[in-house]
Amino acid sequence: MATLHRGRQSIIFDRRPALLSYGAIGGKKEHEGPLAAYFDDTSQDTRFRQRSWEKAEQKMQALALETAKRKAGLHDEALGAIFGGDLLNQCVSTSFAVRDTHVPFLGLYGACSTMAESLLLAGMAVNGGYVSTAAAMSSSHFATAERQYRFPLNYGGQRTPTAQWTVTGAGCVLLGQHEKGPFLHAATMGTVVDYGIKDASNMGAAMAPAAYTTLRAHFDDLHLSPEDYDLIVTGDLGAVGEEILQELFQRDGVTLPHYRDCGTMIYDLKRQDVHAGGSGCGCSAVVLCGYLLRRMAKGEYHNILFCGTGALLSPLTTQQGESIPGICHAVAIRDAR
Repeated sequence: MATLHRGRQSIIFDRRPALLSYGAIGGKKEHEGPLAAYFDDTSQDTRFRQRSWEKAEQKMQALALETAKRKAGLHDEALGAIFGGDLLNQCVSTSFAVRDTHVPFLGLYGACSTMAESLLLAGMAVNGGYVSTAAAMSSSHFATAERQYRFPLNYGGQRTPTAQWTVTGAGCVLLGQHEKGPFLHAATMGTVVDYGIKDASNMGAAMAPAAYTTLRAHFDDLHLSPEDYDLIVTGDLGAVGEEILQELFQRDGVTLPHYRDCGTMIYDLKRQDVHAGGSGCGCSAVVLCGYLLRRMAKGEYHNILFCGTGALLSPLTTQQGESIPGICHAVAIRDAR
């Protein structure tokens, strides 16, 4: 049996799992940003007409899944599995959102890398023939994340310039076998990387080394270079981490000519008060499921490397003075060319 493993960390998808459909749901602040036209739905009510912010995040997840199913013309019975997660303890946003679907569910936690992780694992399941169709989904909500990781909103805490704004949004991709693309081509599984950063308000610096490590592994394992992609996009390094990543590659004499970060794309950093940019599971999820895949469908991109980045911290570890490990998973998406 031929192995699909390449190098130390990478895999290829020989049966080309297709991205059948996708849904992107955004919040009020995201609606005010530069990518609003690419979302399937947004809400001016941060609670999405629910009784709490946590229920609002569950609603966003459910809307993203329903949107993707509607676009593909599929019902719950056609889904073999759902892979998904969020930032909240025990991934309750996702598990509560899918509890009435009766679809097999695999809950994931990769912090802000969860969208890439869910896409990678759903792709493996479809490529291996274990399910015919799978959903990959993730979400975050500014208010739920603030309540869990920092302070209640009415505390009015001040943010440092390196801090990022947790995106209120949810994204979902349905994968299956189809002759039309885009398709998953390859992926690189991340390793946990820790450079000793302890500032929870500077997650870009904590995650950038993980992005660098995964990208280097991807290029080495698959014998590729940055020029092989129309776009390399990281999950949510923000302005600080984006600059650090490019500096790390410059030390190797390598440039990233077609590189962007979801955290600096989703907001207008000059007009919106988000400091270093966006973060959260929903950041890369809505940029992928809204902006990137729609532009690929229009033929504006042909080969994207989607790299979800995550800071693997908890409030407790931060309070105990632990450093912040980072992780990054990379997924290559190609059109039918």
